[in-house]
Amino acid sequence: MASRILYTLHHWLRPSLVALFKPNIAWDLRWRLLLLQPLSLITYAVSSVPYIFSRPFTVEWLPFAPGKTARVLVYKHTGGTATGTSRRLRPIHIDIHGGAFIGGQSESTAPIDERVARETGAVVLGLTYPFAPENVFPAAIDEVDAVIQYITEHAEERWGANPQLLTVGGFSAGGNMALASTQQPARHGSSRTAFKGCVLFCGVLELRLSPWQKPRPEGMPDKDPVAVLMPLFDAYPAQARKNHFDDPRLSPMLAARETLPPRILLCVPGVDILLAEQMTFAERINEEDRNAGEPGRVEVFLEKGQNHAYLELPDAIVKLEIKERAWNLAVAFLRDTYALHGWTWTT
Repeated sequence: MASRILYTLHHWLRPSLVALFKPNIAWDLRWRLLLLQPLSLITYAVSSVPYIFSRPFTVEWLPFAPGKTARVLVYKHTGGTATGTSRRLRPIHIDIHGGAFIGGQSESTAPIDERVARETGAVVLGLTYPFAPENVFPAAIDEVDAVIQYITEHAEERWGANPQLLTVGGFSAGGNMALASTQQPARHGSSRTAFKGCVLFCGVLELRLSPWQKPRPEGMPDKDPVAVLMPLFDAYPAQARKNHFDDPRLSPMLAARETLPPRILLCVPGVDILLAEQMTFAERINEEDRNAGEPGRVEVFLEKGQNHAYLELPDAIVKLEIKERAWNLAVAFLRDTYALHGWTWTT
């Protein structure tokens, strides 16, 4: 209990702690971290309060490397029946939360993660990662890759799950790392633990450009209320951009089609500076697939008129039925992916 409280306090107060005490942080980032602090407290409270007394998940700490553990939310629904050739072991879906590479927590995606577990029967694992500016590329993706490796090595004994029926997904910055994680040789091609599918919500696929350099689609407001925080949003890739300009682990839109899962779903809001990079990626991969005589693997769901964070906003701001259009597609996509590999689930 004490360690949980200490972790929560450190996590919630991290922007201020880093700004005040962390060495080697530029001044223009320090004062912005102090501005970020109240926003972090609000967003963490909104995503955590519903789970104070009742949780659809358990919290586990995975010892993924000597002296290192990763906090993971585990969802495993028991009220269903599995059929098919893979019914002994459950699929695994790994979900990585968003937060502009500078914060966030896995509780923010609990509603969709719980639904995926309940409606597909998969074991859903909500991952987090080291944050910028104190951790820059490739710290976050290196840890994500290491945690996923641990998951595949211990899936059967720990959760009764199948490391050979693995999917991945993420929101925003988490979408970047979800797609970047496919670049490990063990996660693509003929590997037994290759990802079978990928679901991205508002994914950041292009980090060769800073946020203020990205094209603004029609409908974007003239003034961005968080423009002052833009240098923080660029803190993860900025130092590495020159030496990793063509690295798909940084900008996964550059990934070769041969390294990608056979099925990909992009849920894309229409009023988002990430619109162009997601559409460009989908068009490029699908064209290469067709040129190779195969159907395009990337399905795009475009929600016109919605902004970057619409899926995580309260129902009072964005109606539930609007958000459920993306949720329904994602759940159906994962159910179909698992069925292709011998797993079906009924509730």
